[in-house]
Amino acid sequence: MLTTLFITFLIVAISVALLSIKVLLKKDGRFPNTHIEGNRALAKKGIFCAKTMDRLEARKKGLYDLIKEN
Repeated sequence: MLTTLFITFLIVAISVALLSIKVLLKKDGRFPNTHIEGNRALAKKGIFCAKTMDRLEARKKGLYDLIKEN
């Protein structure tokens, strides 16, 4: 049991180290922004995340439309 726990811990530690090589070795290393808002090409096309799209659509609706939904 202790051997399995040690091997698991070792595998997890190696995985974390390998995934963070770029962050650790680069001077101003950061994890990449994988959120859709961080993608400039999509922003130029007017594509945003679902929450932002809902917020933008809600601003376009008038008072009558908002009351009608409820």
